[in-house]
Amino acid sequence: MRVLSIAINLPGPAAVARLASWGATVTTVLPPTGDPLEHFAKAYFDELHEGQTIELADLKSDEGRARLDELLAETDIFFTSSRPSALARLGLDHASVSGRHTHVCQVDIVGHPGDGAEIAGHDLTYQAGTGLVRDGRMPTTTVVDLAGAERAAAEAAAALVERARTDRGSRREVALSDLAHAMARPVVHGLTVPGGLLGGGLPVYDVYAASEGHVALAALEPHFTERLLTALELDPDKLSRDRLAEVFATRTALEWQAWADEHDIPLAAVAAPA
Repeated sequence: MRVLSIAINLPGPAAVARLASWGATVTTVLPPTGDPLEHFAKAYFDELHEGQTIELADLKSDEGRARLDELLAETDIFFTSSRPSALARLGLDHASVSGRHTHVCQVDIVGHPGDGAEIAGHDLTYQAGTGLVRDGRMPTTTVVDLAGAERAAAEAAAALVERARTDRGSRREVALSDLAHAMARPVVHGLTVPGGLLGGGLPVYDVYAASEGHVALAALEPHFTERLLTALELDPDKLSRDRLAEVFATRTALEWQAWADEHDIPLAAVAAPA
């Protein structure tokens, strides 16, 4: 499969990298100024574009659009991440592309679905709008962008299946705000809120301070809980967060991880930020 992408920032490149890992041949066309991600995190940009052909083209020029059209003639999957109005001005909306290249499957990554696709936004605003930003703190990672990338890769695969049946390409829309909604469902249903089942409410599913560092304990299933208590020689009737905190404070996080690996208990030392 041949993939052509004009999608910049993170969701598009991450989706294309996924398809490349499945064996697709990828060409990424960037504006003359490049991709902002390349300036923000060069090593990450290189990682996501490994093995791809990268070209620079001004799609606002006749020459740039002509070059892109040459590439589209040999393309199976076309990724974009611009607003619909911008694509229409460039003649790269699906109606225009499919009129010239009926075989192309187009995946448009947008912020909001349908008529809301013109609304500006980024990962931070999508997370904030669905309750994933807590206590005024910045998110740990761009979970919506990366979830959107996985959804975009899946939609591309689904479009190829559809094309095999109909012999025509189709358009798939991936709205990042929809992904934020999906990623927030554990919060909405109370699983990961503070004190929720997966938010510190269970002593066996929590983060504890070790004598050096922290450990993340996830002995959620009964057999893991039983194995944990047996290995630590703890009375199940006296299981509490305070008791586990006392125990984990006696060794370093790395020592506890080695111990957990030996006893087949889901526990990991909390890694320091890269």
